Amino acid sequence: MTPETPSGPPPGCPAHEPLYGPDFAADPAAAYRRLRAHGPTAPVELAPGVRATLVTSYDAALHVLRSTETFSKDPRRWNDLADGTVPLDSPVVPMMMYRPNALFTDGEEHRRLRGAITDSLARVEQHTLRGYVESSADTLIDRFAPTGKADLLGEYAQVIPLLVFNHLFGCPADHGLKLVEGMSGIFDGVDAERADELLTTTLFDLVHLKRRTPGPDVTSWLLAHPAALTDEEMVHSLVVLMGGGTEPQQNLIAGALRLLLSDDRFAGDLSGGSLPVEDALDEVLWSDPPMANYAVHYPVRDVVYEGAALRAGDPVVVSLAAANTDPALTGDRRAGNRAHLAWSAGPHNCPAQSEARLIASVAVEKLLDRLPDLELAVPSDQLEWRPGPFHRALTALPVSFPPAPLAARAAPTRAVPPVPPGPPAAGGAKERGGAGPRNGWARLLSWWRGE
Repeated sequence: MTPETPSGPPPGCPAHEPLYGPDFAADPAAAYRRLRAHGPTAPVELAPGVRATLVTSYDAALHVLRSTETFSKDPRRWNDLADGTVPLDSPVVPMMMYRPNALFTDGEEHRRLRGAITDSLARVEQHTLRGYVESSADTLIDRFAPTGKADLLGEYAQVIPLLVFNHLFGCPADHGLKLVEGMSGIFDGVDAERADELLTTTLFDLVHLKRRTPGPDVTSWLLAHPAALTDEEMVHSLVVLMGGGTEPQQNLIAGALRLLLSDDRFAGDLSGGSLPVEDALDEVLWSDPPMANYAVHYPVRDVVYEGAALRAGDPVVVSLAAANTDPALTGDRRAGNRAHLAWSAGPHNCPAQSEARLIASVAVEKLLDRLPDLELAVPSDQLEWRPGPFHRALTALPVSFPPAPLAARAAPTRAVPPVPPGPPAAGGAKERGGAGPRNGWARLLSWWRGE
């Protein structure tokens, strides 16, 4: 890249491709193909009136992610937000605005905040995490196993990360419901301003609770870290951890299950005793990463890259999905390796990759072990996807299977907060009547209340 003062878009510059709405959600690959026709970067709209440059090539993505001297993560540089072109109530602002955490800072401040996160996550014992995921999975599977049908998104993939988050962060159940409602609203861009307020208010309550009564959990370890995080830094560090640990995690689990149940490369092996779960996870991370477009950066000066003008302070969004499926990557470069960008790259890569992969693999393996005859209840091409510029997320994953008995298992060897009994939820909200709960925590709350 070379410094240059852009004089405006070149002749024939394409219109800004919208990355929102049902058409993009249904077939994002078609949008990426159109955008690649204009080079490694192209203009897009993340929401109405919110313009950005999308990076679609693998090599360009690595360059942006690693070039800290040219690209900053600090959204306070965002011109259109600062001058009011993008209003504060835009649905994408809560996902992109500045927060004092490791995701939106650079240099020494980033290293301080990230160090607190990595050191705290390092205290999570892998065998304890595995045991908790297995126990949570059995509890959830027991609810729908006797019914012969389930929505594996709403009743399984969505709920397991919430249980794990609740456990690892010492989060009381009533706080958990509010946190996930807030985070879901931010990802979906549904009343995002109210969702952000709910999220931050609830996290402040959690931080104050843990300052008074610390425990063996990530929240308390962050509070005790030598980095001496303020309450505000604590809240927004928890925001980034929760953002990475709930929505993308559920999409990874659901994506792997969809692949295993619909793709002949994997589905043929399910009854043979050799479950290709790790291969399915790798395929999802390569071809359909749970966070499709994010890793927002801001040029610190006007630059030109491959003929495209990138203005200082205008958002440059890395398409992890488009970069991973770049036609320039031959099959030989992809096969058998994990050089995908689903976890991002450079100094801001995901600090919890091993934990995220463990949760997903254990959740998928446990389900297929308990219910080996799972089948999609609808053709795979009839599955629907949630609109949104950042994620790649199903709306539901309905399956059927021969009704199975409850698990026969020994009492847990470690403390696992129980989920009180309630009626099976396999029929989904519509079959039970009424609008029904809209997310996994709400479903759990319904179970707890016996509804």
